[in-house]
Amino acid sequence: HVSRANPPKSMTLEITWFILWGVLWAVYFALDGYDLGIGTLMPVLTHDEAERRTLYNAAGPFWDGNQVWLITAGGVTFAAFPGTYAALFSGLYTALMLLLFALILRGVSFEFRRKVDSPTWRKVWDTCHVLGSFLPALLLGVAFANIFKGIPLNAQGINEGSLLHLLNIYGLTGGLLFVLMFALHGALWIGVRTQGIMAHQAAKAAGTLWPALVAVLIFFLIMSAVYTPLFHNYLKHPVLFGLLLLPVMGLTMVRLYLGRGRFALAWGASAISIAGITLFGVAGIFPALLPSSLNPAFSMTIFNSASSPKTLAIMLGVALVFVPIVIVYQAWAHLTLGRKITPQDLTYEEAY
Repeated sequence: HVSRANPPKSMTLEITWFILWGVLWAVYFALDGYDLGIGTLMPVLTHDEAERRTLYNAAGPFWDGNQVWLITAGGVTFAAFPGTYAALFSGLYTALMLLLFALILRGVSFEFRRKVDSPTWRKVWDTCHVLGSFLPALLLGVAFANIFKGIPLNAQGINEGSLLHLLNIYGLTGGLLFVLMFALHGALWIGVRTQGIMAHQAAKAAGTLWPALVAVLIFFLIMSAVYTPLFHNYLKHPVLFGLLLLPVMGLTMVRLYLGRGRFALAWGASAISIAGITLFGVAGIFPALLPSSLNPAFSMTIFNSASSPKTLAIMLGVALVFVPIVIVYQAWAHLTLGRKITPQDLTYEEAY
């Protein structure tokens, strides 16, 4: 590893992978975010078995593919920045295990709820599905907010805090932001895939969530200026403030398209706002990947946690080939399978 005191003069590969790291997290939040939002909203939007099955099938063809981006983002952290990966997955072990178990419960619920024709059985797995959707949204928000704020890493890269240390006011605000952000995203996707009363309920939910999200986002930005060094990079390089145009424009277009009943365009605008919010935080912590709140010199950065240049170069070649292929495939899948769900669709043997 390169020492903290003597970073290399040329950091093209490290910076490139830092950008890719941020983009992969943004893509994951924009895609799996609506799945998590749908599950979170299920108790509010459904009243009978047909409506619950409709929501399962709204996410059914996509959720597992969307979740692959989480594995990709984690894999990139491991391969490109192993030092950061080690500090992250040891220092935040409990929180990440809770996230993993919640995602496992959610994934299993898609398949298991239909294995036994029993209301009690289905209710158990519906509960797992809701918790497995709400908890990851909350935990991801808390985790990323604390990363923006800084983790108490010591000189050995060990987190001196605990799980309760993450539950500070700023971290919890980040958790609330992610829950609302994903819930709005999910409501819009329900509008894309359903019709009639379900689409009307989704539009109503989105209309309620939008002002709440805007208010929490503004509060989060104010708290970011108070509790984090995120704006230091922006003050040094004012051009970065252009990233804030993404959530501003995205949320504005969500409100506009929602009022016109254009759910697909509103969902796309919501995805842009999610990506903008993510990249705002990522750009703010650069060149750190895991800032230390104890001493900036203890932070895990692209200087001291990256793999060798040869490793980064080989991986970059692979990523430039396969990531666009995956993006094209997922775009095709959403365009092809993202049609309105009909009552007949629920009669198929393959339906959830």
